[in-house]
Amino acid sequence: MFNIFNANPENDFTGLIITIVIVAIILIIFIKSVKVVKQTDKYVIQRLGGYHATWGVGIHFLLPFFDKIERIVNLKEQVKDFDPQPVITKDNVTMQIDTVVFFQVTDPKLFCYGVDNPISALENLSATTLRNIIGDLDLDQTLTSRDIINTKMRSILDEATDPWGIKVNRVEVKNILPPKDIREAMEKQMRAEREKREAILKAEGQKQSAILKAQGEKEAAILTAEGQKEQMIRIAEGEAESVRIKKEAEALGIKLLNEAHATQETIQLRALETLGVVADGKATKIIVPSELQNLTSILASVNSVKNEE
Repeated sequence: MFNIFNANPENDFTGLIITIVIVAIILIIFIKSVKVVKQTDKYVIQRLGGYHATWGVGIHFLLPFFDKIERIVNLKEQVKDFDPQPVITKDNVTMQIDTVVFFQVTDPKLFCYGVDNPISALENLSATTLRNIIGDLDLDQTLTSRDIINTKMRSILDEATDPWGIKVNRVEVKNILPPKDIREAMEKQMRAEREKREAILKAEGQKQSAILKAQGEKEAAILTAEGQKEQMIRIAEGEAESVRIKKEAEALGIKLLNEAHATQETIQLRALETLGVVADGKATKIIVPSELQNLTSILASVNSVKNEE
């Protein structure tokens, strides 16, 4: 008869192993069920195939076999650089435009259940929105209206992605690439504009140089004229001073003669004596005043003067 109370070492060892395995499995399941959520993340939890909860920062316990982490949602602002998209302008010019979208998940539940593959949906929505906006603009407006395009796209995308739990913060047009022939024409136009500006600047420089040169010549002429004027004034002043001194000397001589009561004969005699002094020099030619030409009258006057003395 089999005794169940008999100790069997092999059975005991097997039971111990099974117990250890069960405890280990339970421990592993428990460890895996404990989740720590970071501040920048949100966990969307499903239970039995349906939405159960959204976990925020902290420690949470996942019910084994019933709960499932459907998606870990990043709450930080994200940047998506989408590939260039072919678009056609209002004047039928095909160009390539790529955009950069800055967005942030605001509702993890809607982000998880609102649309399948939200990033791909955002890219497709961005491409169609860009085509609609560019279709209302011609080439020149497209090239010069980046801010308008960015604002319109942000407004449309932000409104359209609300049911997906996404907020579009900014949209930037990164590159606008026209066709090759248009790029070459634009380069020629820009080259012509640069050459035109260069010619204008050169002409302005020459004009300014000519103005400065003319001003310099004008100032030099004014200074020369002022110098000549000053010289003539000084010459005139010198001549005037000379005439004044001469007249003063003549007036002084006349005054002295009048004070000496000199007669006409005395004056003529003094003139003759002066003529004699001049004749004693080395002069070879003497000009006799008309008053002294009548020598007879002069000599008579001299004799009368001597007799008086």
